[in-house]
Amino acid sequence: MKTTFQQISIRKDCSLQHALKQMDEINRKLLIVLNENDSFFSLLSIGDIQRAIIRNLPLNTKISEIVRQDITVAHPEDDLEKVKERMKIRRNELMPVIDSQNQIIDVIFWEDLFEEKRSTLPEDKKLNLPVVIMAGGRGTRLAPLTNVWPKPLIPVNQKTIVEDIMDQFVEIGCNEFYLSVNYKAEVIQQYFDNLNNPFYKITYIREKKPLGTAGSLYLLKDKIHSTFFVSNCDILIEEDFTSIYEYHKTHHNEITIVAAIKSFSIPYGTIETGEGGQLKSIQEKPELSFKINTGMYILEPNLIQEIPKNDFFLITTLIEKLRKEGRKVGVFPVSEGSWKDIGNWEEYIKKFVKG
Repeated sequence: MKTTFQQISIRKDCSLQHALKQMDEINRKLLIVLNENDSFFSLLSIGDIQRAIIRNLPLNTKISEIVRQDITVAHPEDDLEKVKERMKIRRNELMPVIDSQNQIIDVIFWEDLFEEKRSTLPEDKKLNLPVVIMAGGRGTRLAPLTNVWPKPLIPVNQKTIVEDIMDQFVEIGCNEFYLSVNYKAEVIQQYFDNLNNPFYKITYIREKKPLGTAGSLYLLKDKIHSTFFVSNCDILIEEDFTSIYEYHKTHHNEITIVAAIKSFSIPYGTIETGEGGQLKSIQEKPELSFKINTGMYILEPNLIQEIPKNDFFLITTLIEKLRKEGRKVGVFPVSEGSWKDIGNWEEYIKKFVKG
């Protein structure tokens, strides 16, 4: 279905939270920002919102306070080939055409000009980093399906969940995969042996016993020597992974957690009180937002040395250790809609069967 102008436009006095929801609803990462009189004001990207959240700005911040000035637009007299060139350089999914009165007379969409997907990166931008996928769990919340099939091989559309994850990384140049396996490990290996996908270079890390979300990383201490991704095997994140990597490196983090901004509506009026029970504030049906751990991370290779040998060890334990030692742990925000979790039946059916 073609996106309408109303869907991709937003007023400049709207909040970042409103913009995030709108992006999720239409599955786009760029909105056209309007003045009160519907003339053109600016463009708002998911990156603009992410940078604002990283700066610790609240989600009720107005869009007008964070938009950039260095944006690219088209004009009626512009040659289409030059417009295409600008869009390709900026990787813009859309570009408004603005006349001399600052009115929007047209919108050019990436999919109308290019056959290639916008997410396809030029070769010089690809990362080529190792990816560790934690695929050893039993997936008990998805029983009885996981009584027969291991969780990584649960179907999502026309392929398995773990293939979907791996294909996202292949798009950005990562094809060196380490699958940490335990439960039904032989079934997983047999599946990929028969699949014989030339884009997957897979090494299997066998857990002799369940080692938690980070314990098996110890088995990689002589295999990985560069920055690497870690992902659970039951999540999909529709995000530019190169942006996560750039944030990780720019802030010199030892580990970066990818976190989804999840909002909850309280169906009642809430009250805050001070000393002596005196009212400080009252809010009618507020919406609260939290950063939720998605199960995807970027780690520096030195952290492998800090994983105990052959012990059950959670990645959150490692994260808390670094925090207490004053070391750099970053959090990169993504929208709620860009994170898909199939860890339980309710979410699996909602997002992959009904959706």
